[in-house]
Amino acid sequence: MTYLSTLPLWATIVLTALGAACACAAILWALLKTGIAWRLAVDVPNQRSMHVVPTPRIGGWGIVPVVVAAILLIAPSLWGVAVGAGFLAAISQIDDRRGLPVRVRFVAHIVAVVGLVTLFPAAAPWWELAILAFLMIWLVNLYNFMDGADGLAGGMALFGFAGYAVGALIAERPMIELALSAVAISSAAFGFLLFNFHPARIFLGDAGSISLGFLAGALGYWGWREGAWPVWFPILVFAPFIGDASVTLARRLLRGEKIWQAHREHYYQRMVRSGAGHAKAALTWYVVIAAGIMIAIYALGCTATVQACVVVVWIVVLCGAGAAVDLRWRRFQSTLSDN
Repeated sequence: MTYLSTLPLWATIVLTALGAACACAAILWALLKTGIAWRLAVDVPNQRSMHVVPTPRIGGWGIVPVVVAAILLIAPSLWGVAVGAGFLAAISQIDDRRGLPVRVRFVAHIVAVVGLVTLFPAAAPWWELAILAFLMIWLVNLYNFMDGADGLAGGMALFGFAGYAVGALIAERPMIELALSAVAISSAAFGFLLFNFHPARIFLGDAGSISLGFLAGALGYWGWREGAWPVWFPILVFAPFIGDASVTLARRLLRGEKIWQAHREHYYQRMVRSGAGHAKAALTWYVVIAAGIMIAIYALGCTATVQACVVVVWIVVLCGAGAAVDLRWRRFQSTLSDN
């Protein structure tokens, strides 16, 4: 830290949170008020969409500049994370406006993740770093997959990065810069949610969702690299997203479908379509996300055996929740066919 290092920690956290939330909200409000939002990128509904009216995809324009500036200002040691997020936001904005081939987008994801791991390697075998890099690339993409309902991806960022902040602060060696970076991202997500909770006035767009996925993986890797938490902690924090996207992807692969094409088969989409609606579905996910994060934070202070049990139990709970959504979906489809 540099500029805010003379303040008490609580004051720094509060100022960071207020500044990021207000700055993000102000940018997005200005883009909407001036009409610029409609010239940047617009999501036009199609047969796979969960919305019915054209909506600007400008969430990244509010979140990413605020987060990058905050990290460079209050957490300069994480400059590589800020650069990676800014790089992916720029590439993804081109995709939002004009569209890019899948291979171009994927190469950009690889460059950002591999660049971060190469510049800031952990004291671990190369194969372990390769596995983590693969998981980070998957997190980048799954966050994009999960951005399909009002308030969902923004809420995951709000809660998930807040969980990172707490985990970094209660570590045996508190990591203040990591915590403040997570606070900035969580707060910027809150500023975005003011416009994205149902009925949404704006969407994240790829510039927002891809960048948030990268930040989730990058900060998770950074905390593990510096000993703030075990490797399971970031996975548990973002487990609902990881589980939904991974299971849905596996199902589509087994059916021989093109996984990069838009669809409406995610668990959260089935919840919305089967009658829960955007707001109720998002609030339900918030409860699940918050519960998982609190369990993960509690487990940080437990023995390795207890931690392993906690991870297994939470996976079982999420599988049960997924089975309940599947059952509700089958009943909903049965009702439609009867009519």
